[in-house]
Amino acid sequence: MDIDETTRINLLYNFYHSLLTKKQSRYMDLYYVEDFSLSEISEQLDVSRQAVLDNLHRSVNLLESFEKELGLVEKTQEIDDISKNLSQLVQTKYADDKELLALVQRISKINEM
Repeated sequence: MDIDETTRINLLYNFYHSLLTKKQSRYMDLYYVEDFSLSEISEQLDVSRQAVLDNLHRSVNLLESFEKELGLVEKTQEIDDISKNLSQLVQTKYADDKELLALVQRISKINEM
């Protein structure tokens, strides 16, 4: 599964935001969640545009390092892919097995974000 850069950063932020400082989290939230421009953030936080950019780069690098060590996004995506394949298999070959269907649905719900 190939995802674009912004989507990837948003996923990383969803998983690891609690590991960032409040300041880092504020910058990330404004830029990636609230979709503020660099200029809008610098104006709101009374810092230079370069300071915003530097903070965002450091924060993204930190999120990437968390993912490299923990791999939660990658593991979640893999579980999601397996869950979808398993669901299709069960529906086509074991549609009468209600217990198996229920278990597959539970697996799918665990991985929902």
